[in-house]
Amino acid sequence: MLLPVTLVLAAACGLINLWLGLRLVRGRMQGVMIGDGGRPEMLAGMRAHANFVENAPFVLILTGLIELARGPSLPLWVLTAVFVLARVAHPIGMLRASPNGFRAGGALATWTVTAILAGWALVIAYQANMAVPPHGPAIEIVTPKG
Repeated sequence: MLLPVTLVLAAACGLINLWLGLRLVRGRMQGVMIGDGGRPEMLAGMRAHANFVENAPFVLILTGLIELARGPSLPLWVLTAVFVLARVAHPIGMLRASPNGFRAGGALATWTVTAILAGWALVIAYQANMAVPPHGPAIEIVTPKG
């Protein structure tokens, strides 16, 4: 079964991950091979990259499982679009003076999407559990007429 929402999200996450890694290349080429070298912009870039890697897998897994259970839907597309925008905004904000709307908005949107997806997954699991009788399906014995 194709999972179009999850595939698009995974592709977007792959591109964001590359972008976040490439933002660190300039510092690496200037001699900071390990760590941040005491440079605040390197530390901010590394944390932005790490923060993405800390959050993206949960959203990808939840999206894939929800899509497997219910199929693609407009709410799932919207949530994943919000997540992608949030994950672009957050690292932009990491390089600006704090506090700022990009960083805060990106973090808040990420948490909100993750919470909604987690709740949605729990509802699906609960509904699936309630649909199965506790002792298996009932068997009806039918006697032939006549």
